[in-house]
Amino acid sequence: MSQQGAALQCYNNELVKCIEDLCMQKEELNKQIQQAEEEKNKLQHEIQVLHEQLKCVCENLAQKVASRNELDKILAETEAAYMKILDSSRTLLSVLKKEVGSLKHTPELKTN
Repeated sequence: MSQQGAALQCYNNELVKCIEDLCMQKEELNKQIQQAEEEKNKLQHEIQVLHEQLKCVCENLAQKVASRNELDKILAETEAAYMKILDSSRTLLSVLKKEVGSLKHTPELKTN
């Protein structure tokens, strides 16, 4: 019986050692899990910050594009009006030259 008791004690010692090893592995794994959760939370926060920055940049970009489009419209309208002014000036100059030319042919304006 003494041998059986010694064997039982040996098994018990090995079992306790295995349980202690498992507990240590669990503690190490818990530390790793905690570190991973902290890293995950940090990254999620950074993503949120970047998302907010992206949102602001997109809004700013949209405003600038709208402003540019409005300027393009104003420029096109101004250029069109300016071309009308040029056409009117050309027409006025042509009419004026004809009028001056016809005045030179009138007898009162001829010089001796």
